[in-house]
Amino acid sequence: MAHFFGDSSVLVKRHVREVGTSWLQALTDPSSGNTIIIAEISIVEVYSALNRRVRETSLDRTGYARVITDFEALCVSEYQLIELTTPIISHTRDLLERYPLRANDALQLVSALTANAALIAAGLPALTFLSADNRLLNAAQTEGLATDNPNIHP
Repeated sequence: MAHFFGDSSVLVKRHVREVGTSWLQALTDPSSGNTIIIAEISIVEVYSALNRRVRETSLDRTGYARVITDFEALCVSEYQLIELTTPIISHTRDLLERYPLRANDALQLVSALTANAALIAAGLPALTFLSADNRLLNAAQTEGLATDNPNIHP
């Protein structure tokens, strides 16, 4: 059993077939015993990513409805959510001053750092940060997180 933090680029892969989907589905399968932690902001980011696919016609409305239903169920039943709080927002500023990250990517990273600190304080192993964004992965590594990119797992 391991703990993983998935950003929205990873969460979409669980529902839409692309590079890394099979690897991610195995990692997130409930029988694996792994814990998947996500930032609350990821919910909005996944909605955005899926609606972009609808606009670009790579996902039809029926598929969208199915994926959203599945995703929302996982947010309730399987994912552990890290809420957007004032301390997370404050720490995000620090990361934006140090790294060339987009705002939501910095929120993702701070949420992962917050979750990781809580795991370590509870005597549990550190988490692995998952993203398909190399800039974000580099910042996570510099901040001391173990990382993995589903795009290297065809």
